[in-house]
Amino acid sequence: MSDSGVGEEIGAQGARARALAVLRVRSRAAAVALLPAAAAVVLLVGGATGRLTGGSWDAARWAVTGVAVAVLLCAAAVAAVITRARPALSPTVEIAERSAPDLYRLVRDLADRLNVPAPSSIALTPDCDSWLEDRTHPAHARADAPRTSGASSAAPVLVIGSPFLWWMRVAELRAVLAPVVAGTGPAAHPDIAAARRFVRGLDAAVALAGRRDLGLIRRAALGLVGRIARLMLRACAEHAALMERGVASAASERAQGVDYGLRIVAQEQVGLAYAGWDRLLTRVALPAWRMGRWPSRLDVGVVSALTELSRRDRLAEGFTSRLGERPACDLLEEPGAVDEAASLLAARLFHGGPAVSGPDWSPVDWQQYPEEVVDRKWRTEAARLHRVLDDMGVRRSARPGDWTPGDPAGVAVPGPTLDRVMAHLAGQGEEAGDLLAAGISAEVAREEAETPPPASAPSHTPPSTATGATAPATLDTTGDALALRGTDPLPLFPLMPPRTGRELLADHVTAMVCCAAVDTAGAAPGLDWLDGPALLMDGKRRTDLAGGVLSLVEDGDGEPLRMWLASTGVRPEKPVRLV
Repeated sequence: MSDSGVGEEIGAQGARARALAVLRVRSRAAAVALLPAAAAVVLLVGGATGRLTGGSWDAARWAVTGVAVAVLLCAAAVAAVITRARPALSPTVEIAERSAPDLYRLVRDLADRLNVPAPSSIALTPDCDSWLEDRTHPAHARADAPRTSGASSAAPVLVIGSPFLWWMRVAELRAVLAPVVAGTGPAAHPDIAAARRFVRGLDAAVALAGRRDLGLIRRAALGLVGRIARLMLRACAEHAALMERGVASAASERAQGVDYGLRIVAQEQVGLAYAGWDRLLTRVALPAWRMGRWPSRLDVGVVSALTELSRRDRLAEGFTSRLGERPACDLLEEPGAVDEAASLLAARLFHGGPAVSGPDWSPVDWQQYPEEVVDRKWRTEAARLHRVLDDMGVRRSARPGDWTPGDPAGVAVPGPTLDRVMAHLAGQGEEAGDLLAAGISAEVAREEAETPPPASAPSHTPPSTATGATAPATLDTTGDALALRGTDPLPLFPLMPPRTGRELLADHVTAMVCCAAVDTAGAAPGLDWLDGPALLMDGKRRTDLAGGVLSLVEDGDGEPLRMWLASTGVRPEKPVRLV
């Protein structure tokens, strides 16, 4: 046997051993539940045979029998909840075979080469990761039935990171997926499958007991179930972790013979894709989401971001030469529709946006991004800055001939100027900055509190299971060829921690400077794929604005910013247009 085969066998044996250890926890729990019943049987038989008689034995017999009945009822309730509580599903975009026949063919060919069962279906996640997800729970099977008819319900679902499809080439994707697909082999082992079902049931029971929308009686009953499930989960947690480690080791060893050399190169692309994806979400997508717009082609954007990163970073040089090869997104029939569905799911996961578009939540194309997101963001923040200054009683800086833009009466009322902001911050220094930062933070918090809760996705599945768990929401996008899948409402994974008051103040002052540059110096809003909103002057991005703004905000020193304004021709005394 080759070294690879030996390693695979060792990993598989270790996984099976740990699976049996997990199942022993279940057996011990059952034994503990049956112990009072066994004692009651002994006492009852002793009484029936005339050996254990008398007042004390009769009292013990009734007491133990009562305890046994109570324990058995409790054990039955715990077992029922663990069995019926539906494990959580990862929010994904389901890909039907007719919408990606080439991708399904690639995965099946890969499974044949690895001599493992093929995954039952394929789904995409808006993240840089791939895994196998078991959806054999009866509630999952009922929901999947319309889309996966003809597929093996015992095989797990292959979840692929959507950025991989756009950045990676077909051969690279196959190499990266090889160890993931190889995991279907261990997943089919009865002991490992049973151990996984048990652990997922415990986890689901704990989650169900922790829900806040339960009534008082159900919360009390499920509280006891949750404590018991949590105790068993702690008992088998280490074994379960080592079992999964053994499964991963066995799968990796089995995949050694498939595109091993290419996989080393492809892993570099995984790291690069993660870096570009993170920058795209935090610097480009997040400002749009905060404005009520969601970029509809995030995966296309990650290619542009990584191409730009390759241009700037010498460590990434040469990666763009691969772009002449066939991209993995060519394996999809309608890559645009898939990208749009994944982009909407990303907005829901990382920002908590609604499941469907509406007046306050609409898609935006990359060509429209500068005007519809960047310019609007700047003017909204500039308007908020002046609104807070008004609330603080800060006088507007009046100059001869200044009028508020669009003032119908033509009264000489000074408009919102950059001079007003600079004079306030530079005149009183740190104290003025702290007060203004606090006012902006309060205003932002108030606006966020007034934002209506996200609309839920339309559901085509039963509203709930017998345990009360919410049914998965399905958003049909192309005749059931694509579906948005996951619990509703989705869990929220914020990309960045809340911004401090000083950070918000710096953002708002920067926005005011950019508005003044656009209105008085012929500048334009732009998009930088790695840094997000950008100020363009003479067609080139200006990156030297931050220093002057920080000097004004942090130290109350407005001279660096005034020098920058003078060098670029921006007129701080002129009123700007606000939202």
